[in-house]
Order: sequence, then C-alpha cells, then structure tokens
Amino acid sequence: MKKIKVPYVNLSFKNKSKKKILNVFSKLLDTGEFVGGDEIKKFENNISKFCNTKYTVALNSGTDALVIALYLLGVKKGDEVVTQPNSFIASAAAIVHLGAKPVFVDILENQNIDPQKIQKAITKRTKVIMPVHLSGRMADMTQIMKIAKKNKLYVVEDAAQAIGSKYKGLKAGSYGDVGCFSAHPLKNLNAMGDAGFLTTNNFKIYKNAILIRNHGIHKRDKVARFGYVSRMDNLQAAVLNYRFKNLSKIIKKRRQNYKLYCKYLKNINGIKILPETKYEFNTFHTFVVKVKKRDSLMKYLTKSRISFKIHYPIPIHLQPASSFLKYKKGDFPVTEKQAKEILTLPINQELRPKEIKYISDQIKKFYNS
Repeated sequence: MKKIKVPYVNLSFKNKSKKKILNVFSKLLDTGEFVGGDEIKKFENNISKFCNTKYTVALNSGTDALVIALYLLGVKKGDEVVTQPNSFIASAAAIVHLGAKPVFVDILENQNIDPQKIQKAITKRTKVIMPVHLSGRMADMTQIMKIAKKNKLYVVEDAAQAIGSKYKGLKAGSYGDVGCFSAHPLKNLNAMGDAGFLTTNNFKIYKNAILIRNHGIHKRDKVARFGYVSRMDNLQAAVLNYRFKNLSKIIKKRRQNYKLYCKYLKNINGIKILPETKYEFNTFHTFVVKVKKRDSLMKYLTKSRISFKIHYPIPIHLQPASSFLKYKKGDFPVTEKQAKEILTLPINQELRPKEIKYISDQIKKFYNS
C-alpha cells in the first residue's frame, strides 16, 4: 500500500473556512470591542444552554478556570484536594498554586479516577474532590457525588477535554459545584489561542468569578475585591461563537471515527480499544488505545508517516515538579502501567475514512508481521 502522510491534527486554514474566520475578525474590528463585549455574553449564554447550567464565566484558560474555581470554594494553604495522577500537569498545578496539596488516587482501566479509592484518601484537611474527564470520557459522577455528599466536600470537574460529554445523560460541567473547561486550539471547541471557561449553578460563585477575572472591579471605578486578569478576549469569544455552531457536528464526526477504528482494529492481538459503556457519551478529544511493543510500534508508524501522541508518558506524581509531595514509583500501579502502554491515535474531525483505514492497516501489518 502506498504511504500517505497522516498528521495528528491540522490547525491551518488552507480551505474555505479561512474566509469565514476572516469575516468573523472583520466584524469584530468594526465594533472596537476587544476586551469585554457582546461576543462574551453571547458565548456564555451558548455554553450555559449547551451544558444545562445556570451560569458560565468566560476566562482566558482552562487552567485559570481550575484556579478560580478552587479559590472561590475556599481552598487555601494546608487544604487537600483529591484528584488523579494521570492528567495534564495543570490539574495538579492549580491546586499547588493555592498552597494546597494534591492527594492522588489511582485510576480505573478507562483512565478515570477510581471512586472506590477516593474515600480512603479523604482526611480532615480534604476540601474538594476533583475528577478529570480524561480524553472526553466522563468519570463515574454518580459515585463521586455520593462520596462528596457523605463527606460534605465540594466537587470541581476538570472537564478541560470533555465539552459535550455525558454520563447517565447529564453533561460534563453540570454535576459538580463547578465545571472547568479549556478552549485551547487542540480542543473540540477551540479558540485561536488560549481560552477557557467555567460553569456553575451557584449564583455566588458566578458573581465572584465575574469579579475575580477582571481585577475585582465593579462598575469600572470600584474594586470590590482583589482579583486577577483572567478575561477571555472578545475576539476569542467571537471565534468560539462561530465554531460553537459546528460543535455537535464535530462531536458526531469524532464518534464516527472511533467506530471506524473499532471496525478496522477488531480482533488484533496487540491493541486494545476501551469500549464505551451504556452510561457514557464520549466526545473523543483524544483516542487513546493500549498497545503491546509500544516503542517498536511507534517507530513503525513514524516510518509509515503516521503521527501520534502519548497522553501522558510521565504521571504527575513522578514529575520532577512533584518531588516535594514525596510520592514514589509504585504508589499508583494502574496509572504507571498505563503510562507505558497507552498511545493516542489521530481522531480529529478532518480525518478522512481512508486515512483511518490506512492507520489501521499499518497497525494490523505491524502486529501480524
């Protein structure tokens, strides 16, 4: 079979959508509204309706959404937040920046936090449980909310990778006290730079988040509390409003790509695709598989001009930055084993069926050789 080049993702604008994006820019330039503006309000309304939450606050990143959420829930120096060690570093960093301690617990085979292990990690210093909906697959929020209620704890959903994902029919960001999302260019709903937002049904959190993101300023000249600069630019909001119209189609296409992979990679000894249970609706921000002989497979895919990633090769508890937490190798065996086996294949909405077939054929060829 002739080799074809398959990128992991293509963010360039060399197609007809370029004119549409330029038109979005042009309209915004005419308004002169660059910091704050109608596009922000429109975006927040769009997300609230989509996630089925009362309030949305547009911010400059998913990381700031986590920091602000934890801060407004009262997380401070000496407190503990229970979370998982196989996420992107921002999950733990948000906790550390507030002087609190991330307390890790191991994960399930589906890469999400193991609810059965959360209870044992709770101490008198625990303030928040923070599950991470990794790869677009939601954690078992039913069990997590029960544990939180029993122990009188807050829940912050790190839904950076899970816009539109569902668990038992409810969307990411609608279960916990706060849902935190990223709109980084690689996300399913993506800006053209850094952007993020939080969702909540709590009016007090909403009002304070609005203040916090803009220096704590109330009505231009009155500062109600000291805050940050964490506003989403009006331009990014305009881009997100344009792209929001296609979000459902993007999710549908990624789910179709997943089903194609399932069809082509079925019964191949050496690769395992995690199934989607009846309670889940996965939006596939990433498509993570477990493979044998990963290093050799990666070399083979590279020769075949197929791009891939690993999310994530070094768990947070083993990162140099986490040394002060005193975790060691072997503390979270499921996480550590997965880190050596997982591989992320392309699944973006621009991927063509023939490209998925090519990727699958090359993987099949590798394991059959």
